[in-house]
Amino acid sequence: MRRLPPLNSIRAFEATARHLSFTKAADELNVTPGAVSQQVKVLEDYLNLKLFKRKNRLILLTDEAQICLPLLSEGLDKLSQGINTIREQSNDKPLTITASTTFASRWLLPRLTKFHKEFPDIDVRIEANNVLSDLVNDDIDVGIRFGDGNYPGLEAEYLFSQSVIPVCHPSLLEENDIQVPEDLKNHTLLHPGNDSFYLNDKTHIDWEMWFATVGVKDVDLDHGLHYAQYSLLLDAVLAGQGVALVGDSVVRDEIKAGRLVKLFGNTDIELTFAYYLAYSKSKANLPRLKIFRQWLLQKVKEMQDQA
Repeated sequence: MRRLPPLNSIRAFEATARHLSFTKAADELNVTPGAVSQQVKVLEDYLNLKLFKRKNRLILLTDEAQICLPLLSEGLDKLSQGINTIREQSNDKPLTITASTTFASRWLLPRLTKFHKEFPDIDVRIEANNVLSDLVNDDIDVGIRFGDGNYPGLEAEYLFSQSVIPVCHPSLLEENDIQVPEDLKNHTLLHPGNDSFYLNDKTHIDWEMWFATVGVKDVDLDHGLHYAQYSLLLDAVLAGQGVALVGDSVVRDEIKAGRLVKLFGNTDIELTFAYYLAYSKSKANLPRLKIFRQWLLQKVKEMQDQA
């Protein structure tokens, strides 16, 4: 049988020890500094030793407190994760997915209609942004990430690779003669901003590197249109404003529907990064996550079979 002091006394000590301040600990715990001090005293009485020593207006940890602080912090983290795991098992909670804005809008959302038809009892919440979410501590079930698959503390499953390809609107081909890469010297190039998925890749594929790879020289790379967001660049190429370098997976549906045309036949450049399904190990057995994982892997297989 475990003999433990009151949980509130442990929380009060751990917060005070991290901040070395009763006031800041009180703000974190949403109580008064006096209440924090009282709870720390409860723990000191339980242990029969002092946890803090005062020096002028500062409070410092005693040797014993310094030794136990990391263990108590880790224990509270695990307790929090355990409680969250119990809460997450509720079938009433929505499946929360995070993905980049472009991937969510161009690849995931068009397919989620089928997911909802197949699993109408699972509500879905999408958090689309270009900032990596904390899949361990945030209220998120699963993320689709573009990277190297090395995510400490997470399960990561490979989905598919990504290649950079040149594309344009069909009307551009009808009005212009574009047969070989060198023909692009005479056409408007669309340039992405810094949030583009492939600019985070170690290969950093842009127009300069693409032209170098295909052996075309003396291209005016300052010429063309520049877009701060990758989503705007995709809108621009769909509107027929020029030729863009894009990830093949995010425009696959547009090419299949004839809204975009892939140029040339052998100029694809595969990136070192790829798409991965990532989730916290503590959430791996959530029923809604297991269903989504199986469904997503099937959709990836279907996409690859149709390629």
